[in-house]
This record gives sequence, C-alpha cells and structure tokens, in this order.
Amino acid sequence: MSNPSINSRRGRGLHGQLVQRLGQMIVSGDLGAGHPLVPEEIGQRFEVSRTVVRESLRVLEAKGLVSARPNVGTRVRPVSDWNLLDPDIIEWRAFGRQRNVQRRELSELRWTIEPLVACLAAGHGHGHGHDKAQHQLADAVASMGHAVGQGDAIAFSRADAEFHALLIQMAGNRVLEHLSRIVAAALQDSDDLFSGCNPGNKASLAHHAQIVDALATGNGSAAEAAMRQLLTDPTEADPRLPTQRKP
Repeated sequence: MSNPSINSRRGRGLHGQLVQRLGQMIVSGDLGAGHPLVPEEIGQRFEVSRTVVRESLRVLEAKGLVSARPNVGTRVRPVSDWNLLDPDIIEWRAFGRQRNVQRRELSELRWTIEPLVACLAAGHGHGHGHDKAQHQLADAVASMGHAVGQGDAIAFSRADAEFHALLIQMAGNRVLEHLSRIVAAALQDSDDLFSGCNPGNKASLAHHAQIVDALATGNGSAAEAAMRQLLTDPTEADPRLPTQRKP
C-alpha cells in the first residue's frame, strides 16, 4: 500500500490528516492488532514532525485504537478495545471493510433505542415545548411526503433526520439523546449509507405519520408499535436481523 506525504492535502491540519490516515489504516485492517507504530518511522513515512506524530497517537489512544506502554511502545489494539461509538471510527468503518458489520450493528442499535424513544416522547404529555415539537414533527412528515412525490432522496433524508432528532429530544432522556446523536451524526456524515428510510416507500411515510398521531394523543404503546413497524419494514430494516423479520 502506497503512503504518500500528507503535506499537500487540504481541509485539515497536519495533525488531523495524520489521525485520519492512521485511523483509516487501523480500521481497514491494514494495520492489524498488535502492529507496532514507531513514531520515527511514521514521521518519515508521512513527512511530518515527531510532535505531530505524538499528538496524533495520543488522539488514537483516546479512541481506543492504540496503546502506548513503557518498554513496549505503541501498538494497535484489537477491535474489542475500540470506542465504536466515536464518530470518527464510525465514519472510517462506514467506508472500510467492516461497513457491512457496522450496518448490522447500527441497525440493531436503532431497533433497541427508537421504540423506547417513541414511547417516552408520547408519555411526556402536552406543553408549549412539546406541542411545538409535535408541529415540527408533522412538518417533517409533510416534507418527506413532498420528497416522495418529487423522488428527491436528499430532501427525504434530511426531513427524516430532523424527524428522528426531534423525537429523541421529546423523549427527555439525555443519555439516549447523546447516544442517538452520535449515531445520527455519523449516518449523515456517511451520506446516509446506513439510513433505513426509502424515499419511494409510502408505507414508511405512513408509519412516520402514525407516530405523530400517537404522540398527539399521548399513546405511548401506539407510538412504540408504530416505530417498530417502521423499523420492521423490509425496505428499512437490515434483513439479517432475525428480530425484524415479519412472520
């Protein structure tokens, strides 16, 4: 694998470029678990200073990708040690050899979180902020409907992302919001590679509308059921998930 200098690349500082390059090489498997990372060799290979190398390795260590020990040096850590919810790692996996594995994992995470989010959002009753969010959800569904009619996948994706982000905020659980925000941001950064919503799927649009209706009446069970139907739709779900297969 060729490794040209990163000095001519634009859009990132040398430190950010090196983090990106080494991170991609680790996640892709080009640098496997246990592989030694010698600062002097990295500096020569990518034509950067030892300071840039040290700072980059510290960032990778914080992400769980490498470990540095006295008398051992810096080595690549196994996948089990990686922070798999780190946005950078999700992005690198999305375009690497593990993209299909990550697709399944993110689908499972979505299946676990979003029905609960819908139920919690419906149970919070009414109030100025809640009612405003409901109107915004309805507007998002209307935008999705317009996108379906126009065949505009990008507009549909944006409206869908707004819908799910609003729903998470309405749930009122900061831990779930934080966890879901990480995944949602990563999906958008990855050009919706793992997004389940199909802009040509009217059934998906109907499920979104059912969630809005359930929230309007405060029916948590109905909101949860509608979300499960949305995620179970074969055009949305990863077909390899046994919990998502219809009888």
